[in-house]
Amino acid sequence: MNRPDRPAHGEVTRPWRVETRPWDDPAGRDLRARQRAELDARYGTDEHEPGTPPSESDIAVFVVALVVATTRPLGCGALRELSRHSAEIKRMYVVPDARGTGVATALLRALESAATDRGWSTLRLETGTAQPDAQRFYQREGYHPIEAFGSYVGSELSLCYERRLRADRPDLGGSGASRAK
Repeated sequence: MNRPDRPAHGEVTRPWRVETRPWDDPAGRDLRARQRAELDARYGTDEHEPGTPPSESDIAVFVVALVVATTRPLGCGALRELSRHSAEIKRMYVVPDARGTGVATALLRALESAATDRGWSTLRLETGTAQPDAQRFYQREGYHPIEAFGSYVGSELSLCYERRLRADRPDLGGSGASRAK
């Protein structure tokens, strides 16, 4: 697999950055469509997401990772408020040739930082049984399995995770969404 420091035509190059963008941002729409197509292929159906899909009206934060020189979108992620103290990670996605390069971790840190800035101390998420790569990633990043919550209760395809955030952690302090990577 090629890495950002060894780019081939059309692949990831450094430096890249994570930016907060509106939900309807064209790059974000494209990344979400690519994620949907990948998940449809993995599950063999387009009916793999229980509950209400995220939308502009219920997403509090949306971040996009971009190559600095070209503004090529590399990945995205969002936060949906669950309660005064918690939010759900939605639409985490990284394009295939940027996986394993740190883009996903940077997106996750930006979301965690944004959650801390908003006073949310807990992040939850749902991933699926056909996404072992996502399961490994979240566990490596300190998320632990929990019982299904909300619309995921009873879904045979859903695996839920949670992480309690600490405001005193240096990697979660300040606004991570504007840091270049």
